[in-house]
Amino acid sequence: MPNILIADDEKEIIRLLKIYLNDYNVLEANDGQQALAILNSQQVDLAIVDIMMPKVDGYQLITKIREKSSYIPVIIISAKVSLSDRILGMDIGADDYITKPFEPLEVQAKVRAQLRRLSASDAFAKTETVTVGDVILNVSECTVTKDGVTVELTKNEFKVLELLMGNPRRVFTKEQIYESAWYDADSVDDNTIRVIISRLRDKVGAEHIKTIRGLGYRYEE
Repeated sequence: MPNILIADDEKEIIRLLKIYLNDYNVLEANDGQQALAILNSQQVDLAIVDIMMPKVDGYQLITKIREKSSYIPVIIISAKVSLSDRILGMDIGADDYITKPFEPLEVQAKVRAQLRRLSASDAFAKTETVTVGDVILNVSECTVTKDGVTVELTKNEFKVLELLMGNPRRVFTKEQIYESAWYDADSVDDNTIRVIISRLRDKVGAEHIKTIRGLGYRYEE
């Protein structure tokens, strides 16, 4: 049974989510410090994280989760609803973002979807590298090098680059690119995609990532 960490200082929200996530073993934390203690002592298969928590806030907690693992799915549930908050949450490593008040059935569905993807990823047993031109992407180690020099990428930048490099010259729509990193096509934001593409061009070379006007983007040697 997967372990689901819920970190939220509102105990009523944890009680509500436990009802809808009764197929999983729920680990409760009422602040970020408690959540970190759980992460360091138990296996966590997915984390649901509030942003505004005492002691250690959600952004700090997600950063610590990403230092521990690149593959633990993280879902933010927060009252912070601005676009900048959503982008920040995704940039530091969240896989999904749900605003309060929320529909518990939506959370339930998103948890199932994230765990399915995690299971499929584990079954694939990623060990291969992808080489296109002067860029090498190591899937199992989550590293990228260009001309032998390591390129530092965020989790979402890596996932987008993995999609593009794994299918060179294939055109991907913004929705497909968004799903590769965040898995939520219903909340696609064009500015988020432009920021990720711009950063990747700076890091691996603008010549590699081409814009196909009206369609999307593709990777070229």
